[in-house]
Amino acid sequence: MTVKWIIKYLRGTTNQALCFGASNIFLQGYVDADMAGDKDNKRRTIGYVFTIGGTTVSWVSKLQSLVALSKRKQSMLVLQMIVKK
Repeated sequence: MTVKWIIKYLRGTTNQALCFGASNIFLQGYVDADMAGDKDNKRRTIGYVFTIGGTTVSWVSKLQSLVALSKRKQSMLVLQMIVKK
């Protein structure tokens, strides 16, 4: 059912596009994580947003699948998630 909805959405938006002006086109990325927002499992919520010329092109906010024991390991997990995306 979900696949049918996605295909229907894509067919309905074929005449739409992201338009960028000729100046100030650059990629910006923002990343954040809370410090164990899920009190039961000690997992963090991690998220990021990427913009090009001020227009959001990619974003995510989700509960971390692994528990990191240090901030350094947490940072590496977030970087790996972004690179995979």
